[in-house]
Amino acid sequence: MNKSYFRVILVSMKPLLILPVMALFLASCGHTVTSRIDKNPEIYQQLSSKHQALVEQGRITRGMSKDAVFLAWGKPASTSKGENKKGLFERWDYTTLEPIYTNSFHGVYGRGFGRGLGYGRHRRGGFGYSTFSSGVHYIPRHSSSVDFRKGRVTDWYRGRSRRTGLYH
Repeated sequence: MNKSYFRVILVSMKPLLILPVMALFLASCGHTVTSRIDKNPEIYQQLSSKHQALVEQGRITRGMSKDAVFLAWGKPASTSKGENKKGLFERWDYTTLEPIYTNSFHGVYGRGFGRGLGYGRHRRGGFGYSTFSSGVHYIPRHSSSVDFRKGRVTDWYRGRSRRTGLYH
């Protein structure tokens, strides 16, 4: 096989080679449970041993403080306060980025353009031009919510349906 064949393969695989590098970079951005614990050791030390173990796993439970939830799940995308039949509460909402994959083909059928493809007396039908494109776009999507009363977790859910339990 000649060198030009390998160049074509390498150029076509270039986007695939960039993905692992990007993943490594994003993993080192400091948005992990461990990095939050390392940056906030005084908060972590004030937690009970049970809550410390859950935080290390990125999990929460009822009765946890806001600081513990921050260490386990990070900074919320938004916060809100409200009141319901149980009284005043605060809600932390988290989002995630969801990939949207797109593929599109654009072609124009017509008389064409250029000499012999529709110029002067040589008017024939055919594709004037066509393009194919693909891409990945990321959109934010609600991923989870945590409710607090008097600074402690009372309820939470992850995903599109409301679920609560001991450990999530």
